[in-house]
Amino acid sequence: MLKKVDQTSGTSKALPRHLREQLSLCHEYPQDVLFLDIETTGLSHYYDEITIIGWSLGGRASTVVKGASVDDFRRDAARAKVMITFNGIRFDQRFIMQELPGIELPTHHIDLMYLCRRVGLKGGQKAIERELKLDLRDGLGDVDGFAAVLLWHEYLRGDVTSLQKLIRYNRADVGAMGAIFDSVLQIFSLERDLFQASTRFVEWAAPENWLTLSEVGPAASHLIAAPHFDELLANTPAGNATIVGIDLTGSELRGSGWSHLQGNEAECRLVFTDADLIKQTLAAKPDLVSIDSPLSLPFGRTTVEDSDPGRVEFGIMRRCERELKRRGVNVYPCLLPSMQKLTARGIRLANTLRQLGIPVIESYPGAAQDIMRIPRKGAGIEWLKLGLGRFGIRGSYLEENVSHDELDAITSALVGSFHLANLTEALGDSDEAPLIIPDLMAKPGPFAIGVSGPIASGKTSFARELESRGFAYIRFSEVLDDLLRERDLELTRENRQKLGTDINVSGKQRWLAEQTVKRVQNAERIVVDGLRFGEDHAFFTENFGGRFKHIYIQTNDGLRRARYSERDDTDNFDEVSASEVESGVALMKPLAHEIFSNDGSRETLSKRVTEIVQELDKERGCQSQSS
Repeated sequence: MLKKVDQTSGTSKALPRHLREQLSLCHEYPQDVLFLDIETTGLSHYYDEITIIGWSLGGRASTVVKGASVDDFRRDAARAKVMITFNGIRFDQRFIMQELPGIELPTHHIDLMYLCRRVGLKGGQKAIERELKLDLRDGLGDVDGFAAVLLWHEYLRGDVTSLQKLIRYNRADVGAMGAIFDSVLQIFSLERDLFQASTRFVEWAAPENWLTLSEVGPAASHLIAAPHFDELLANTPAGNATIVGIDLTGSELRGSGWSHLQGNEAECRLVFTDADLIKQTLAAKPDLVSIDSPLSLPFGRTTVEDSDPGRVEFGIMRRCERELKRRGVNVYPCLLPSMQKLTARGIRLANTLRQLGIPVIESYPGAAQDIMRIPRKGAGIEWLKLGLGRFGIRGSYLEENVSHDELDAITSALVGSFHLANLTEALGDSDEAPLIIPDLMAKPGPFAIGVSGPIASGKTSFARELESRGFAYIRFSEVLDDLLRERDLELTRENRQKLGTDINVSGKQRWLAEQTVKRVQNAERIVVDGLRFGEDHAFFTENFGGRFKHIYIQTNDGLRRARYSERDDTDNFDEVSASEVESGVALMKPLAHEIFSNDGSRETLSKRVTEIVQELDKERGCQSQSS
């Protein structure tokens, strides 16, 4: 039902001066009014791209398809005096300015969405067309914005008729703008002295032969080409990695997608309970777990409930979610009432796995789907299967009847692959755990080596040897010593061990790791002396991806005892070895990427360090050549 336009609000006098001037220009120069609409692969100006630009100007309807020359559009845009769009201020104009730098768009821009609101017409363009009883979409009733995205992907896969349908859909959008413009102007009851003669703008937006299309051919090869697993990931740490991907649900009553990705071989299933998720994940012995679920709270929040005292001050949205919103990605705030159970479950699951030494990242599969040129979530199972298969992910899932959640779990695991290949971006900051986004333009970050092993095994000797080769040296005890000084406590082994245990038991081990890394945050190569807990291994893998190497130093007990006695006058080796901190060190061995037996001479240790440095130098040289 249209809002009645009264004598005050519905006349030309009620219009802002700039709009009166724009409308006057349209009537005086209808041949110079540019009606414009674009089609894109999605709604995000950051991740998506224009597929078609359609416009009418001067009695001619035109279309340019991605990959073709845009010279005609640039020329017409520069010539036009007024541009008319629907939601173009927020959408079309932003995409065009981003993808066609330097383009000259008309100074005057009338966005019909806002003009329609002045007369009570709300909603999208097609809803307004229905309300005004406009019919310019013969044979296109089944096509909407989402279907337009699928038409483009069908064209890329060889269906030329899909492109023809997409162009007709786009031209219908452009033509209908003229009819909407005419209807709104009639509702305004514009005064006769504003325009000398009335103009039917639909005749300019939908000119003669406006639906006659030029012949179109197959998509250009550079549009069809998409990255492949072998090209991007096979020769990185992800090439042979074991990754578990989980598309988590908010309740154990509904199955979560679970995927096991070994290199590029995937299997998937639905898993219901937390206990089974943990059991099956541990059985897979993953290098990394990637979960599609919020895994942290907004800074300042302590619980997921609305009763949290920080609810008013800190809100329900994390900074990573705000950044995605800024990039045009529709994302739910992690503490929206409907999301609270999912967020709480994700945090519990991640904490449990990390305490067992398993690295966990929060993933964003949508960005990986963009990289693989797969339509975003909602396109359908067959599109996901096709995209994953063409990316090079093999497995029985391609022939089996699997759910959307299971395929999303495979995609989530792939985000883990990108992370181990260091082809990701971490959204967030030091106050909140990051959300991991695939990024093919990411530059390799610093390389970190973590050294673990029992007391007197030679951890510090190994780490100091790396320091002598240019590595920035850090150890957890440096942070502990600062804390002991703050408390006026003596810097003794006993006090360090007690404080370290207290920090771990209180759930602040990751905080300790963060404070330790901050001391060398600008270094290109880092060695961390004295990893002691599973969470240490998890933290460094999550933060450095495939550029973290955990080396466990083992030495026979007799040699360890002798070394300890040489450097310590006390005869308390057995007591120290049995301490609570030391008792958990053995659990680090199965987590390590390399086990080095330090039963030989210092020269043997130095030789292995030399080999590690040479391997890194060789890798850096290869990266420099490829860039």
